[in-house]
Amino acid sequence: MKKAVLAVVAAGAVVAAALVPAGPSVQAATGAAAARSAPRGFGSALSSVQSPSWQTNASVNALAVAGDLVFAGGLFTRIRPPGKARGVGDAARKYFAVFNRTTGAPTRFAPSVNGPVWAVATSPNGRWVVIGGDFTVVDGVPRSRIAMFNVATGKLVAGWDPVVNYRVAALKLTDSTVYLGGSFGAVDKVARGNVAAVSLSTGALLPWDPDADDDVHAIELSTDGARVFVGGGFNEIGGRYSHALAMLNTSDGSAFDMPAAAAIPEQTRACDSRVKDLEVQGNKVFASNAGSGVGCYDGVLAADARTGKLIWQSHCLGATEAIKAIGNWLYKGSHAHDCSADGEFHDKTGMHHLLVYSTLTGKLGPWNPNTDAGGTTLVGPLAFASGGNDLWAGGDFTQVNGVPQEGLTRFTNAPGGAAPARPAAPKVASARPNKVTIAFSPVLDRDNMTLTYFVYRGNTRIGTWSRTSNSWTKPTVTSVTDAGLTSGQKLSYHVEVSDGRNVSKGPPATVKVR
Repeated sequence: MKKAVLAVVAAGAVVAAALVPAGPSVQAATGAAAARSAPRGFGSALSSVQSPSWQTNASVNALAVAGDLVFAGGLFTRIRPPGKARGVGDAARKYFAVFNRTTGAPTRFAPSVNGPVWAVATSPNGRWVVIGGDFTVVDGVPRSRIAMFNVATGKLVAGWDPVVNYRVAALKLTDSTVYLGGSFGAVDKVARGNVAAVSLSTGALLPWDPDADDDVHAIELSTDGARVFVGGGFNEIGGRYSHALAMLNTSDGSAFDMPAAAAIPEQTRACDSRVKDLEVQGNKVFASNAGSGVGCYDGVLAADARTGKLIWQSHCLGATEAIKAIGNWLYKGSHAHDCSADGEFHDKTGMHHLLVYSTLTGKLGPWNPNTDAGGTTLVGPLAFASGGNDLWAGGDFTQVNGVPQEGLTRFTNAPGGAAPARPAAPKVASARPNKVTIAFSPVLDRDNMTLTYFVYRGNTRIGTWSRTSNSWTKPTVTSVTDAGLTSGQKLSYHVEVSDGRNVSKGPPATVKVR
């Protein structure tokens, strides 16, 4: 019989909760108003400028947050400070590491795990963290692909030991239950098809048994706790056909109607599109897909978390591995290369590994940092986590915004953001007496689409304009006329661009007034 293992350590966990306060939630302004009015310098919930954090020597596959701690699991075996090359100032952390959410530095919480970690999740009260993966030993104790730690002490929870016969790749914790998914066939020697539930307090297997016929990659819970959302590569789950995405009853595991699942193409030899991540925010559930085969669905969809009906859908190509909602924004980690089906950037514009959608409309928003794709998977970002005012991103990348940073990075809402690019000198001409025409083109900003442009004659501002641009649409030239000038004057004009906090000043151009 399983022990009632959590009662003994509950008091210590309360101490941890007091020591690691959660960051405040973020409600971001949207659209042009954000760039004009927000003094932070960025238009979505987060800056596109990465904040310092330690890095890893291989991919980070899973992330979770509890208070001021960030838990990372993956294929890495060592970690090192930001800006350092491999082997410089590094420390051993095999497959699992814990970082301070405020500083990005590692903590003393350093369990020993003997195999890759593919999933990490924390309990709603922040007292427990559970990892899943391929491992069989944790801190010298047998643990079969799943293990629980006390966040306060960093110790493995004794006696909490479900035995899973193959990989655990997805986890979700409630106040009483641990939902797990992956590619397993049994838990505690009882048949369970790729998805199961165990008791949070004892680890005992629960009767809940939806029986998915293929891998499960993601699990989420509705806000009211009545429905479990499951994503993966299955075709049957909860007693009915439902490819890649399902909404299940928390009581008996039966499947509810999920009309939004019909937006994901059915599995064929040429196309197998699987849900890789899920996110619930209020009455919405978001699902991200990765498809095998040319042109196979890689997009993101939003559905009503009660009815399962589709709200919006993006059709960008380039597998989407991670999503996270913060305020009115859904951040996405992918290797998107073609969003022309949504009226956005076309193919051959490069890889856009980090993007953001409006949660309201599904349109791409003002956040365009980037990573590369390295390691063995060549994907880029693979996992996200947030404490409400930040975004931690893990993956197989080796650079962030062109700067070396391997496996792990973070973005925050600290004021600043990326500055607008420096504007070019305006084109100036005097074709009519006592008048000068000034023409300027918009510039790009990694975390604003709408910027404010100021045109100066010498030190005198002659006008202000708001213009929207991004890297995938043809820039529109703005032409203005400065009138009432004196013939024969030699005048100098320049353009300045502001994102609400940062100002970039361009070089001057001179003209003689006709």
